[in-house]
Amino acid sequence: MAVTLHRCRNEWVKVGGHPCWKIEKALQDMGIDYVLAPGPVRRSKRDEMVENTGQKLYPAIEFEDGTWYREESKNMEKTIREGRLMDRAATATAPASG
Repeated sequence: MAVTLHRCRNEWVKVGGHPCWKIEKALQDMGIDYVLAPGPVRRSKRDEMVENTGQKLYPAIEFEDGTWYREESKNMEKTIREGRLMDRAATATAPASG
């Protein structure tokens, strides 16, 4: 099952402290298939993030069933590295219908 990683457009930043890279690296290290979905740089343009997570912050993971998962990156990284990412699909936020 592939997930979609919604992250910033600064894909060239590959330092441990960068939240988006931290999550992308954890996905790679754990062998989880993912698709990148770089989003707008300006927070005022992140309507999709707000609609699906209630926040304007990156990163976020979208599961194949359309649910989204977003926490602070250190917590997301821990979840991924402990092999519990797919457990989050069941408890993740469903997109608002409307």
